[in-house]
Amino acid sequence: MATIKDFFRSKPKYVTVHQPSTDDRREIPDGLWVKCEECGNLLFNKELERSLMVCPKCGYHYRVSARFRIANLVDEDSFEEFDADLIPGDPLGFPAYPEKTRAAQEKTGLKEAVITGRCRIKGIPVILGVMEFGFIGGSMGSVVGEKITRAAERAIETKLPLIIISTSGGARMQEGILSLMQMAKTSAAIGRLDEAGGLYISVLANPCTAGVMASFASLGDIIIAAPKALVAFAGPRVIEQTVREKLPPGSHRSEFVMEHGFVDLIVDRRELRDTLAKLLHFHGRTAVGGVSNG
Repeated sequence: MATIKDFFRSKPKYVTVHQPSTDDRREIPDGLWVKCEECGNLLFNKELERSLMVCPKCGYHYRVSARFRIANLVDEDSFEEFDADLIPGDPLGFPAYPEKTRAAQEKTGLKEAVITGRCRIKGIPVILGVMEFGFIGGSMGSVVGEKITRAAERAIETKLPLIIISTSGGARMQEGILSLMQMAKTSAAIGRLDEAGGLYISVLANPCTAGVMASFASLGDIIIAAPKALVAFAGPRVIEQTVREKLPPGSHRSEFVMEHGFVDLIVDRRELRDTLAKLLHFHGRTAVGGVSNG
């Protein structure tokens, strides 16, 4: 009879990988021009690339991969990935789940919907987790929960700040209650980090919803959101159909939730690296070889 340990196939505890290649930094549509999905302006692809896939006209943030975020956020050649070979099992024998998982792996080049590791941001060492929405909607199954938990535990062990960039549609239904368990598991890990006096910065990318939003993504000491990101437990259509009332415009966007005290900062992707470095420095974290002020 299978046990919970069988759901995590035995792999090395961590691996060291090279900084993502130049190809990881570029996610430019084919052709010379692209039409902005928000304002409709024609954008030169090179201009969009220089703008980190943010429309320079209206600030619309294109969805990007986890590898792209890492490549444009961390110091060059500083990223050491953890648990890269942890792969999902099929604990419930859910129809076509293994095929769906393999398709997501081929599409993204990842084994699961989150990448975790140790890196430096402007010389400051951190533990970093970045979710991949392209992997089954960034859904949180057993492996995602395990990797997030291990990242928090490493932050405790190393006394480094933890940064997680979350983008997800929620829990992974193909793993049933084992997926829902990860909400409590990751929240408990963040709680232990807090008790140890660690710093946790949560970054909410678009979208960040459901089980992820209702667990570790909402527990940051500092919560940052992308502009106009969908930030909610349930989407507006679901709520409107449930309560049979029309919601205020933009009620589930980052600007609205910031007005109501849930988000601390809204930060453009082009400014995220500098903002994180400033926050880390403010909290007494300094570059390698520096002297802490706190």
